[in-house]
Amino acid sequence: MIYDISLAIDYEYAAVSDRARTLMRLLPSDLSGEQRVLDTALTITPRPDERREERDFFGNCTTTAVWHGPIDALHLVLKLRVERLTPPGSADLSPLLADLPSTLDGVRDLGPCAPHHFRGPSARVPLIPAISRFAQAVITKAGGTPTTRQAIELLGHALHEEMRFDAEATSVETGPEQAFEQRSGVCQDFAHIMIAGLRALGIPAGYVSGFLRTNPPPGQPRLEGVDAMHAWVCAWAGPVTGWIEFDPTNDQPAGQDYVTVARGRDYLDAAPVLGAMRSAGGQASRHAVDMVPLED
Repeated sequence: MIYDISLAIDYEYAAVSDRARTLMRLLPSDLSGEQRVLDTALTITPRPDERREERDFFGNCTTTAVWHGPIDALHLVLKLRVERLTPPGSADLSPLLADLPSTLDGVRDLGPCAPHHFRGPSARVPLIPAISRFAQAVITKAGGTPTTRQAIELLGHALHEEMRFDAEATSVETGPEQAFEQRSGVCQDFAHIMIAGLRALGIPAGYVSGFLRTNPPPGQPRLEGVDAMHAWVCAWAGPVTGWIEFDPTNDQPAGQDYVTVARGRDYLDAAPVLGAMRSAGGQASRHAVDMVPLED
């Protein structure tokens, strides 16, 4: 499936900045067997005095923009054409959850995709006892002997049942402990809570940011989280199965309707826009996303 994707992000600042620096992860990459990037264009207004394109440790494309003079607004326009490939069907060849620790002990790789980077607490996903207990209860209720892949899906289903999507309930700064306590939040919260639960079960898990198809196929309901960039979870299910992705917000695997932009341990590793500036007062922002199948 080929998609045309457009994203517009506007920031308006209460006071003119002295200077500003912004780090963006908005440009997707080719992913073997998953997606091909056919065309990209990222327009930044006002034009930055410095612009640099690089890759971070996890292989994400980054764009750094720097302004030496004052700015009072920032306008980002992204245009993409991406082909999302059809994932091959596969049997569940993941190890039993009880055998996963010994399986991980046999992994010697420390590259960007190595599961060891995703096992312990990270900046935005600490160890949260309430989420750990919930995750363990899900496994116990299911009989206590699932495969790793089954455990990932069981926790995703359970969180979807437990949580309520509410765009007004949290902010980008809300931690998973608060979101889980109130049982509501947005896709970022769902992803962070699921990551915390998976890691408590010993399953390496990370955060994925990207796009979710805006217009569903005929007869299918419109999904939550399509009005901005979306977030879901990647989890390691053993050396044969590798990394699989699950969207707890919409209770489904991340398949052809998803385009990946960035992956990391949590939001901070995959945040679409992070910035620093010298200014005063607050800011206002607006986001608009459209992801349309080219065939339509």
